[in-house]
Amino acid sequence: MRYLTHMVSNVSDAEDVAQEALLRAHRALKDFRGQSSFKTWLYQIATNAARTHLDKRRTRREDQQGEIDGMDIASGEQVERRIVAHDQLRRALAALPDDWREAVILRDIEGLDYREIAAALDIPIGTVESRIFRGRQRLKQIVTSKESTR
Repeated sequence: MRYLTHMVSNVSDAEDVAQEALLRAHRALKDFRGQSSFKTWLYQIATNAARTHLDKRRTRREDQQGEIDGMDIASGEQVERRIVAHDQLRRALAALPDDWREAVILRDIEGLDYREIAAALDIPIGTVESRIFRGRQRLKQIVTSKESTR
């Protein structure tokens, strides 16, 4: 869910995509050959379901709003800082090309290693490395440029 929420930038849509991914996984379970771990196989299915969703959303030209879910409320100031930080990250991730965003989220948020990401996205490990590197560089540019405009 966390991965899909970052991918589609909306908790409600992520729930729909997760449901679709689980249905796809259930239908394809008999075809699972064990060439990768079950975890990376599920991530691959979830990634494909998210891509399908994003393609459909782009064609409808919807402007989705992100949601913040599951935060502990300590103080108004802390909550505000968390909301701002979460929103900055969500916007920065959304500004990345889809293939860079997928790789960065799988590595930095979901904690998959490079080999698992390569299997989940069905790409060479070198491509994973370059997408993560470029995605992180772009994220850094986005965040630092927004901080300097304050």
